[in-house]
Amino acid sequence: MSDDARTNGPIEDGPEPANEPQPSASDMLGAALGSAARRAGMDPAEGKSTGHVVWAAMGGWRGVLESVLPGLVFILAYTVTIDRESGDGNLWLALGLSVGIAAAFTIARLIARQPVTAAVSGLVAAGVAAAFAAFTGEATNNFIPGFVTNALYGTAFLVSAFIGWSLIGLASGFLMGEGTAWRADKRKRRVYFWLAIAWAGLFAARLLVQLPFYFAGDVTALGTLKLVMGLPLFAPLVAVTWLAVRALYPQTPK
Repeated sequence: MSDDARTNGPIEDGPEPANEPQPSASDMLGAALGSAARRAGMDPAEGKSTGHVVWAAMGGWRGVLESVLPGLVFILAYTVTIDRESGDGNLWLALGLSVGIAAAFTIARLIARQPVTAAVSGLVAAGVAAAFAAFTGEATNNFIPGFVTNALYGTAFLVSAFIGWSLIGLASGFLMGEGTAWRADKRKRRVYFWLAIAWAGLFAARLLVQLPFYFAGDVTALGTLKLVMGLPLFAPLVAVTWLAVRALYPQTPK
């Protein structure tokens, strides 16, 4: 044995750094949903009024206009230009005005240097819908992307409820700082189950009511129903969801 070995003793490796636990898929999904809810103004921990939360979730007046106006203009332009003999309206004019308005909203936000997420989403949605209608020549196909979106969202909420991982619970758990601990509380699981079912019901109702008019080729009725079953149903359900979640986490007096 060398003198160094006798003097200093055996060389030992230092303690290995502990590996940090990797976030689970549910944690990442909850964080993503919670962040989206917080950006939309739906944070029960902030203690804001119900009206304020609903209005923030809709994006205020500008958000309402960005959501409603392109679709409304499409329906009005198509309906006003319907030819009595053919029964068809001016599809290209309706599509051009709808996409043009969505683009104008996006440009206005860019000029004002405001967040453009909502406006860009509306522009993309209007563009995709217009593409479906333009390529097929059928005005009713302008609503196909909306049907697909409702089907996907409805399925996601329904499945999450029945497997015990409610999307509402995942988002709320992140917002309230408890992660997935809510799953150990029967009361919270029950509330989150029914909230997810309610949201699934909203998306299902849109499909059940609107699809018959799609197959009947009634563009005016279909567009009107889409508007009526949009924000007017979305806003009350946001309020119910926010109130129910806030009731699960009573604020302690300071």
